[in-house]
Amino acid sequence: MAEREKILEVRDLSISFKTTAGNVNAIRGVNLDLYRGETVAIVGESGSGKSVTAKAAMGILAKNGQVNSGSIKFTYTREDGEKVSCDILKMQKKEIREHINGKRIAMVFQDPMTSLNPLMTIGKQIMEGMIWHYKTPKEEAYKKAVKLLELVGITDAEKRMKNYPHQLSGGMRQRVVIAIALACNPELLICDEPTTALDVTIQAKILELIRNIQKKTGISVIYITHDLGVVAKVADYVNVMYAGKIVEKGSIDEIFYDPKHPYTWGLLSAMPDLNTADSRLFTIPGSPPNLQKPVCGDAFAPRNKYALKIDSRVEPPMFKISDSHFAATWLLHPLAPKVEMPEELKKRIIRMKEEAAV
Repeated sequence: MAEREKILEVRDLSISFKTTAGNVNAIRGVNLDLYRGETVAIVGESGSGKSVTAKAAMGILAKNGQVNSGSIKFTYTREDGEKVSCDILKMQKKEIREHINGKRIAMVFQDPMTSLNPLMTIGKQIMEGMIWHYKTPKEEAYKKAVKLLELVGITDAEKRMKNYPHQLSGGMRQRVVIAIALACNPELLICDEPTTALDVTIQAKILELIRNIQKKTGISVIYITHDLGVVAKVADYVNVMYAGKIVEKGSIDEIFYDPKHPYTWGLLSAMPDLNTADSRLFTIPGSPPNLQKPVCGDAFAPRNKYALKIDSRVEPPMFKISDSHFAATWLLHPLAPKVEMPEELKKRIIRMKEEAAV
C-alpha cells in the first residue's frame, strides 16, 4: 500500500476575536490532518468553530480575528514539480493571495450569490483566476472555462458563459462556484456547507459531482457541515467539533458505527430517521458555552447527562481508541464507570449498518 502523503497539518491552533463585548476564544487548540486525495469532514453545531478553522487555512480570517498560537502547514507541488511546505500563519497577506488563495487552496461557500459578482458574466468570473494566477491567454482560458462548466454538469456551456449570476438557478450557481474553485487546479478544496441552500435532489447531485471531480483530479477535500447525512456520503474521516475544539475524530465507520463521545451520540441521535421508535426528534439539551468566558473542564459537561465529577474541573485529553480513532471524554479513562451509548442509538446504528450493506 502506497504511503499517504500529508497535505495539511494543523497543530495547536488557537484563535480569538475582539468584539465590543470582549474577546471570544473561538478556536481552542485544534489539531487536524488531511492527506492527499482524501476527504475530511468537520462537523458540529453552529458556532463550534468549523468555518473559522477553514478560513484560517485560507488566510482569510476577519479583521478582528487574532491567531494566538499554532501552525497551519500546507504542502503543495510547485509548477516545476518540486514539493514545498509553508506555514500559512507565517505568510504575508500578499503572499497568500499570490501563491495560495484560489490557486492551491480553493473554497466553495454556503451561498453562491455572496461569491459571485452580479456585474460580471460567469465566463469572465471562471477565467479571471487563470488569467491572474497563471497569465493564461484569454482564448485558452475561455476554452478551459467551457470545459469546466461541462465538468460540473452545466449543459449548453458556451451559451452559459455569457449569462450573469441572476439568470441561473441556485443549483447552477453553486456549480459555477465549484467551476471557479477548480479553475486553477487547486490541490485542496474546502467546501463550507456547499449544499445548505439547495433542495435535496440538487444537494445529492452537487455531492456526487464533487466526488466525481475528486476521483478524476485526486484533489483533497475538507467538508464543513452540521449535516451528518452529508458526511456519510462524502467523507473518509470525520472530525467532530464542539466549542472550538475537536472532541472526537476517526474514520467514517468509526464515527458512525462506534462513536465514543456523548456529543457525537447526541449528533447521531438528532439525525432524522423514519424508523425510530420515538415520535419526537431528539435534541441535545442546553446550549453551547459562551466562549467569552474561560471554559473550566469539559465544555460539554453541562449538557452531558453522563458527565463525571472530574468533567467540571479538568479538561479531558484525547484518549486513543484505535490508530485512527480518538475521543476527548473522561468516560474512556480506565477508572471511569462503564457507560453505554443510548439504546435507541444502538438500534439506529444497527439499521444504518443494514442499509449500508444493501
